[in-house]
Amino acid sequence: MHFARITLLLIKNNVLQLRRKWLTLPLVLLFPFIIIGLLATIIVTFVTPNERSPIQVGLVNLDQSKETKLLVDMMDEASQLGTYIQLSAMDETVAIEKLETDELSTYIVFPEGFTANLYQGIPVTLPIIGNPNQPIQSQMVKTLIESVTRHIRASQANVLTINNYAKQLPINDQERNDLVFEQFKEFVFYTIGRKQLFQEEKIINQATANPISYYSLASWFIIFTIWLLIIYNFLYQDLSPRLKQRLTLYGVHPLQQILAKLLVTLGFVTIISYFFLFLVIELFHWDIHLMDSIRIIIVTILYSTCFLFSIAMVEVLIASHRLRLLTQIGFTMMVLLLSGALFPTIYLPLNVQNLLSYIFSSEALYWLQEVVLNDRLFVDYIPLLTMTGGGFFLLLSMALGKERICQ
Repeated sequence: MHFARITLLLIKNNVLQLRRKWLTLPLVLLFPFIIIGLLATIIVTFVTPNERSPIQVGLVNLDQSKETKLLVDMMDEASQLGTYIQLSAMDETVAIEKLETDELSTYIVFPEGFTANLYQGIPVTLPIIGNPNQPIQSQMVKTLIESVTRHIRASQANVLTINNYAKQLPINDQERNDLVFEQFKEFVFYTIGRKQLFQEEKIINQATANPISYYSLASWFIIFTIWLLIIYNFLYQDLSPRLKQRLTLYGVHPLQQILAKLLVTLGFVTIISYFFLFLVIELFHWDIHLMDSIRIIIVTILYSTCFLFSIAMVEVLIASHRLRLLTQIGFTMMVLLLSGALFPTIYLPLNVQNLLSYIFSSEALYWLQEVVLNDRLFVDYIPLLTMTGGGFFLLLSMALGKERICQ
């Protein structure tokens, strides 16, 4: 009870501190808009693709059977990949040379024995050799070819079934092989000719598919993140050792001061950020319903709490105010970089992308995009709740541990 009473008193003191600085506060809140304005042109230029430069992909046929020739010819002539990916049949030596000169992003290999494995029931694969200088393009091609492989394996199962029943018919091996090949061609025409090959795996980059909405949401995300950092440090007071000792005698602990700043920052930034978000929604006419607003509020509060816990840990660990502020700014930049707000996460290295589900900023912005841009009706709060709970107990242990050490 005493802990809560002291915390409420500190909260009241922080609110009064904000009210006393109401003249300078608007200027502080305008600072993130200046940063967004400087970054906007660079980011848009960086992520906007050039339609005149499609991803070049080679097709190498080492099997040289009539089945693989059919597949290579149809994939070479197929137009389902649009203007961003261009397939070309070539020899492997030519593909290697073009890969070394960055003329190719990837080349796909139909290995020797591909057709034999196809008819014998052995799982078939299409090796993909990527360009280390173009990892993003290689990953996109890999995703598409996985769709091709699934269709080929589905065709393989059907062809094997037909081949098994054909062996029971009174026909010779040549007629049976011709029958199986005709069935194989029908499956290939069905998947490629009817434009079903790449429609199951569709890569959507919101930054290019819907740039205005994406960058509006990302800008709002960046702005209220910077507001959290600014207001939290705006409430910082450099206390002398004698005053700290006196506060300790009155039962005021560092953890109470941190929680008071955290709650005031969270409440103040939440109010002004949702007012700003309402203006953005009205400006771009987003279809946001009541339940969507509730989901957005929950996600942003969980994200804000995780972020404030993180910068509070920095305050606990680092005594120097300048070094602490520098560390918090660096941490904020890293959080925004990994979130996808500065530029989409698809442009990050692949090993980094695999870890993004464990980053609270990336998780929060992902679900905000799903709700606002993709009309998602469900949000998985468990990862953010887990990160928030872990952050709270980590901050609690750090603050109490440091307090005992100082005593």
